[in-house]
Amino acid sequence: MLEVNSIDVAYGHAKVLHDVSIKLNQGEMVFVVGRNGAGKTTLLKTIAGFLKPTQGQISLEGQGISGLAPEQVARRGVRYVAQDKKVFSDLTVKGNIELAAYAAGEPLEQALARVMSLYPKFKDFLQNKAGGLSGGQREILLIGRALVGEPKLLLIDEPTEGLAAIVIQDIFRILSGMKETVSGIIVEQNLSVVSRLADRIYIMKEGKIERELTDPAEIKNTAELENYL
Repeated sequence: MLEVNSIDVAYGHAKVLHDVSIKLNQGEMVFVVGRNGAGKTTLLKTIAGFLKPTQGQISLEGQGISGLAPEQVARRGVRYVAQDKKVFSDLTVKGNIELAAYAAGEPLEQALARVMSLYPKFKDFLQNKAGGLSGGQREILLIGRALVGEPKLLLIDEPTEGLAAIVIQDIFRILSGMKETVSGIIVEQNLSVVSRLADRIYIMKEGKIERELTDPAEIKNTAELENYL
């Protein structure tokens, strides 16, 4: 479905990614783990079109996307959920969903039903400003918005970062349910979440892919994964 082939990415003269190659098959949920500064966010931003590789190619369903602008990549069915948990704070929860529905060409009622199915509590404050949501609720709203329009691929950066354990359970439930309908590449440090959801794991170190884990026993071995963090 998605192939990232030998890409280099630089900020100015500083190279951040070095000959990075990953792949995602249809229906997979692939996780990328590694220490801070390993290049994980840069990888997602490059796939999403916010950064351009200086070398290598990215293709989606056999079509090159590495030269496309972010909005063009999004039209191909790729959605990016950033790490910062920023929603449109001055708009209502409903307004945030409405914007996503308009951009994706999905009827508003259908988009609202899609997001409500992820988190029914949103029904109680659709008219509330999104800026008043908790960090976990903002993350769920961002994931819900990204799912509007039935994308092919979600790129999610650190969905559980800074969240309480009870909210992480909600995020886990949502990500687990996503596996039935959309493929995903997720950057995540919570190894309990990673080990239970990952079909494959890429481990990044200093801008390179250190290892690819495909064996279920390795994926579930959180003690071994901890060594890479």
